[in-house]
Amino acid sequence: MLVAAAVCPCPPLLVPDVAAGAAPELDAARTACTDALGVLAASRPDLLILIGPADLAGRGPYPEGATGTFEEFGVDLGVRLGRDLGTVADRPLPASLAVGAWLLARTGWADTPVEALGVGEALEIGRCTDTGRELAARADRVALLVMGDGSACRTLKAPGYLDERAAAFDAAASRALGEADTGALIALDAALGHELKAAGRAPWQVLAGAAQGAGLDGRLLYDDAPYGVGYMVAAWS
Repeated sequence: MLVAAAVCPCPPLLVPDVAAGAAPELDAARTACTDALGVLAASRPDLLILIGPADLAGRGPYPEGATGTFEEFGVDLGVRLGRDLGTVADRPLPASLAVGAWLLARTGWADTPVEALGVGEALEIGRCTDTGRELAARADRVALLVMGDGSACRTLKAPGYLDERAAAFDAAASRALGEADTGALIALDAALGHELKAAGRAPWQVLAGAAQGAGLDGRLLYDDAPYGVGYMVAAWS
């Protein structure tokens, strides 16, 4: 069953080497992510599963030891998912999972087995919650690290330009994440999330499926929209 979860944003700019001179702008988000991962470690899970949005080529499972890189963002930096077990994955981690793997390495995650799952951003709600329930059943004590951003339409300079609906969508998502409200997460409109370029919608609803009946409490650690994109950090335990 699910015993803990951490929710973090997944922009490659979270990695200081990628952000370069702009790195200090996300220092507060990085600190919040570190705190959220501390909650995961304290839960002493039997299995940690990292999930995040992915395009068609990046969807599906990844074993421990899978690698990724930030070369497409102009940085010669590689990451590995958990321990090096001598296995070779047939494809690199997508960007969201590479950021998650970087966060795990940054916080020294080493003891608990870790796997990853790339989730299609358009995955329908029912399949999201079914996937979450399947993940929660993988071990007696499962923890999730859930990567995903809110809307990308909060300002005129945002990647998706300004959409007046974006602030309300992100407010509903951040409230649900902060309160570990699985019903409110499931109620997020998938079509609207797609229009607002909210890459976290599907991963959050996978989390909701995994957490149903687990009785977890939530805490919102960060909620802001630098660059016009909604970034939230939350911890569930």
